[in-house]
Amino acid sequence: SEFLYINEFESIEQFKQELSTYIDYYNHKRIKAKLKGMSPVQYRTHAQQVA
Repeated sequence: SEFLYINEFESIEQFKQELSTYIDYYNHKRIKAKLKGMSPVQYRTHAQQVA
């Protein structure tokens, strides 16, 4: 919802492109203190390697 409500889109295509970019950021680049300073993808990969 944070992505949707703070942005305005000129077309459905622009929305799809921006959403794809945001999802990539959210999963691959966003650092979370709760996940030991890693992104969600990094944390999952690390947890699989340790197990």
